[in-house]
Order: sequence, then C-alpha cells, then structure tokens
Amino acid sequence: MTAHYQVHGQVAVITFDNPPVNGLGLATRLAVAAGLQQALETDAVQAIVITGAGKAFSGGADIREFNSPKALAEPSLHTLIDMVERSSKPVIAAINAVCMGGGLELSLACNYRIARADAKIALPEVKLGLVPGAGGTQRLPRMVGLEQGLNMIVSGNPVSADKLAGTALFNELVAAGQDVLAAALLFAGKVAALRPLPRVRDYTIDYPQHQAFLQFARNNVKAQAGPFPAPLKCVEAVAASVTMPFDAGIRFERELFFQLVQSAESKALRHAFFSERLAGKLADVGADTPLRAIHSAAVIGTGTMGAGIAMNFANAGIAVTLLATGQQRLEATLAKIGKSYEASVKKGRLTPQALAQRMALIAGTLDYQALAQADIVVEAVYEDIAVKQTVFEKLDAVMKPGAILASNTSSLDLNRIAAFTGRPQDVLGLHFFSPANVMKLLEIVRAEKTGKDVLATALALAKKLGKTAVVAGICDGFIGNRMLEQYVRQAGFLLEDGCLPQQVDKAIEQFGFAMGPFRVADMVGIDVSWQIRQRRYVDKPDVVYPKFADRLYDLGRFGQKSGAGWYDYRPGERAAQPSETVNQMIVAHSQELGVTRRQISDAEIVERLVYALVNEGARILEQGIAQRASDIDMVYLSGYGFPLVRGGPMFYADTVGLSKVAAGMAGFANGRHGESWAVAPLLARLAAEGKSFNS
Repeated sequence: MTAHYQVHGQVAVITFDNPPVNGLGLATRLAVAAGLQQALETDAVQAIVITGAGKAFSGGADIREFNSPKALAEPSLHTLIDMVERSSKPVIAAINAVCMGGGLELSLACNYRIARADAKIALPEVKLGLVPGAGGTQRLPRMVGLEQGLNMIVSGNPVSADKLAGTALFNELVAAGQDVLAAALLFAGKVAALRPLPRVRDYTIDYPQHQAFLQFARNNVKAQAGPFPAPLKCVEAVAASVTMPFDAGIRFERELFFQLVQSAESKALRHAFFSERLAGKLADVGADTPLRAIHSAAVIGTGTMGAGIAMNFANAGIAVTLLATGQQRLEATLAKIGKSYEASVKKGRLTPQALAQRMALIAGTLDYQALAQADIVVEAVYEDIAVKQTVFEKLDAVMKPGAILASNTSSLDLNRIAAFTGRPQDVLGLHFFSPANVMKLLEIVRAEKTGKDVLATALALAKKLGKTAVVAGICDGFIGNRMLEQYVRQAGFLLEDGCLPQQVDKAIEQFGFAMGPFRVADMVGIDVSWQIRQRRYVDKPDVVYPKFADRLYDLGRFGQKSGAGWYDYRPGERAAQPSETVNQMIVAHSQELGVTRRQISDAEIVERLVYALVNEGARILEQGIAQRASDIDMVYLSGYGFPLVRGGPMFYADTVGLSKVAAGMAGFANGRHGESWAVAPLLARLAAEGKSFNS
C-alpha cells in the first residue's frame, strides 16, 4: 500500500507511504480516497489527520506517472482535494518535512495545518514551465498574503515553514526534530467538535492598491522571464485570486495550466527535468552496487582546471591535496583559490567561517608520496598522452590499493591511460568543465575494464559535488567535444561561404545559446583549439577542417588573454569588438579558396550549426557512446550553453521533426563540403519510420 489508515482514539490517520517523496501517484490517491471515505463513514472517528511517512509530507505529483494515463485517472488530485475540502469532519495536515507542489495544494484543502519549523514549503511548477494546477495560485495567497504568495509561485523556490510563521498558513509550528504527528493528534482533539469548519477558499485577500502592485509584478517578471511564458502566467493566475471569485479563479488557473502544458517551453523543461534524473543511471550498475568510501582526494595539476577541481572537493567537505611541480606554482595556485573564495564572501555567497573551513581542507605538496592514502586522485595535467603516461605510472606506484585513479582528459583514450597502470579496474575519466567549481556537467568516462563499483562510486561522488553526471563511452572527444568538433567545423565553413564571426555568433545567440562559437573560442583560447587541430590533422587526415583559425594563431591572436582573437578586446575589458582586420582577412581567404561569398540567412546559420550537433549525436547514440538521447541533451544543456528552452539538441530535433532535419541536411549536402552532411544511419532510419530520438 502507498498510504496507510490507522485510528488513534477518535482520530483517523492517513499516512502517505510512497518513497522517496510520497508522490501522489494513482495508487496513493486511491488509498487516500479510500481512507477518507472510511473515516467519514466511521461514527467513532471525529477528526482526520493526513501526514507522510519518512522525510516528506508529499513532494507532489509522482514524476514516474508524468505523460501517462495514470496522471489523470480518477481519483485525480482535483477530486482528492475536493473530497478533503468537502469533508464533514475536520482534516488536519501534519507536515513533517517536504511539502511541495500537489502536496502543498492538498494541504491547503485541509481545514488546519501543523508543520515542523524546518519543513520546506514550495510550489515549484514554474520550473517545469507550468502554473500550479490544483488550486495553489488561489489558495496560497489567501494564506500567506498576495506578495509572499506571488513570490513563492513565480520563483518556485522552497521556503522554510518558520519563515511563514506570521501568516495564516500554519495553525501550529513544532520545533525541528519534534513529532509533528503527536502534535497534530493533540490539536485534532481540540478542534474535533468546532464548527463551522474553516476553509481556505472562504478567505479573502486584503491588499490595498493591488492593481498597482500586480502591474509592477507583471513588468518586473516580464523583464526577467526571458523566453519562458510560465512566470508571467503565474502572475496572472495569482491576480485572479484577488480579482475573481474563488471558483472562477480555479477555472482560470486550470485554463492557464492546460495552455502551458502543451507549450514547447514546458515540454523542453519537463524533458530536461526527467533527463537530469535519468542521466548517469546505468542498466548494468544497480542501486545496490557497493560503493568505495571517499573521505580524501588528491588532484594532480595546478592550472585553472586543477584548482577548480580541488575547490569542488573542498566545497563538498572532502579533504584534498593538490600536487604541483614547483613551490612557487603551488603557492600561486593556493593564493588563487583563496582569492576566489574571498570574492564569494564579498558577494555574500559564502561566510568567512565557510571560507576558513574550505581553505583548511586544501593542502599542497610537491611529493607524489603525500597522495598515497587518498581515496581518489584526479589527474588534470597537459592534454598529451605521454604526459598522462608519466603521471599514471607514478600514481600506480604510490597509491594505496582500492584508490580510484581518474583522468580529467577531454578527448584521450582512457583505455590507453588505464593500461599505464596495473589496476585498470580502478581507472576512469572524470571530465570536469571549466570553471570546474562552477560548471554543473561532469562526463564520467567508462573505460573497458572500469569496475562497476568504481562507476557507482563516481556517480555518488558527482551527486555529492553537486554535478550533473553523464556516463560516456570511449571515443575521441567523448560526447560533448566530439559533437562540438562538427559544430566548430561548420562555423568555420560558414565564414568561408560568406559570414563574418559576429553574424554567426549573433544568430546562434538569438537562437538561445549563451555564447556563439567564435566568442567561445576567444574565451577558451585560440591556442587551445590550435593544439587540438594539430592532432586532428594527423589522426584524421581525410577530414577537411577550415584552416583560417590557424592564421590567427600564427599572428599571436590567442583570444581574450592576448587582447585579440576572432574579435578585438580593449585593455581590461572582455567585451568582444568586431575586428576589421580579421573580417578583411576572412574575405581574402574566401577569394584564395576560389569561393564566391554569398548572403547567408540567420536561419541557415542556426540549422547548419545545430544539425551538425544532432547528426554527430545520432552517431554517438548508435555507437553506444551515450546510453540515451536525453543523456546527450543533458551534456549540452549543462555544459555547452545549449538553450534550456529548446531542451537540448536531440530533443530540439524531435521537436522540429527528424524527417525535416534529414531533409535539411540533404540540402546542405549539395553545397560546399557536402561530405560533412552524410546523414547518420540512425537519424535516417528514425526519420523514415516517423520516430524520434527520445520516444
């Protein structure tokens, strides 16, 4: 059973029991409805308490039933709320911890609410591109006030129950750690005979000049919502709680909900929500796989990446030792880490005490032997297989048995790296993204002999570090960088065909990318991409690469750090200024190639860049480098600036329609470098069958 019914004296207690967050799935709704009916039909029962087992009252709808018939099957959440609200006996919600979404909406239908002071209260539907759909926008403002209710609904962020103590939401608060059910049973005895029963729907909102406030809210939310319609719809739904009778407001809320649930934006957000929870789950690595203990860590390399990785461990409370090749370099890196934390203190994101605690967790050394007892070591040195070999042979010699040996390589063969050791089962890739202490994505690269317990431990560690982990197989560039190579190639071909860097960047940024390819190249460093291309020229002699970027390198235009790259940069500024010098060189380069430059539309720019990602993603999926299309989407949403509103490259292709994507690519194949547009077999097959990547 997903809900239990018990009687304590004259009080019936209905307990949600549907781990992990007591989601209100169909089985739970059926059990609760049956419990309510039994309590109403039992004369000895004078009051009803609804509560949750474990660490939650209810997190709301059961996400496992999203997009299935069960989500709307009777009794629906609306039916259940009506049953509670129409009860002839008082119903008390005993809120022990998490009370969110539909769980909060159900509690608002109760006559009384008792909560633990540290319970987390929220209506987070806006984060899925929706408005609350079961009365939350009409009931919550009646209990906490118009302004507080609007803030909670538009942000979707949780609020601690004790922060709402001055509102009408809770009849009693109990201290953190105390038994909220016991308090609710005592309270039920006091109110069992009181009539009439208070109902949230009967409250009115008294907010002077509410129209002016609501207009201010509309203007403010519109300015911040970007391409997402849900935040502004939340304002309109909350406005109805003031301007409409209750039942009319409920109907209006439902209309907005159904509008949004069909929107492309909400579908993309819901896809991202489910994809994030699926990411990292492996069919052959079960939840019961034993984990290795990670109490201490080590990092090899004191560059920007190594420093960021070390900060990740310290931020999670894990002691970390940073190995450098020289004392001066080590001291400079530790100082850089300290300055980064100090900047967070100045911005109010970190307390001075937390800064001291984190710095105390970071030690430095010049001696490999000092790393010997670490539970995990992450190598973050120069991207050269010979350098990696030297590091891993040393680690193999000094690290304790059972230690995990990880490489931060962004493209090199993990099987070769693992073979440098006598313990390949302990080796895997942990590909952090720069800045490592900020970026959420972590590509976990599975080598041929990586142990399942090592993978399971890495996934658990990623969660502790606050990362979105995606498991990738071995190929050049893994998932993200392998796809990026095709994206960057097409960006270069666009310059040869008639574009300038600023036009390409503007078009893809208007599509929703955080930064265009040429601004990114300048930020990362032209020298970095040059090094990668030199290896590509040897490893892939048959692949044609645009060569103009090599000229920038030859001229010492390395990007922001040198004050000049694809763009020009004023001293002390990072704003990209179009470079007349570079633009003239690009036009001249096209002439050298014998290419007649043409006007290229923004639509073509976007299609060529995004379809290049999609096509390579299809190959990666077919080859088993990624387990599922949604994993590829998570890589690009969390690590490469792909617009969240589009749901990731593979989801976007599904939205466009794979047959249309394949047809567009066939059209590009008739142009220059048509060989780069050979449609991936999986994409061609799915398009022919009328299917999608994420179906």
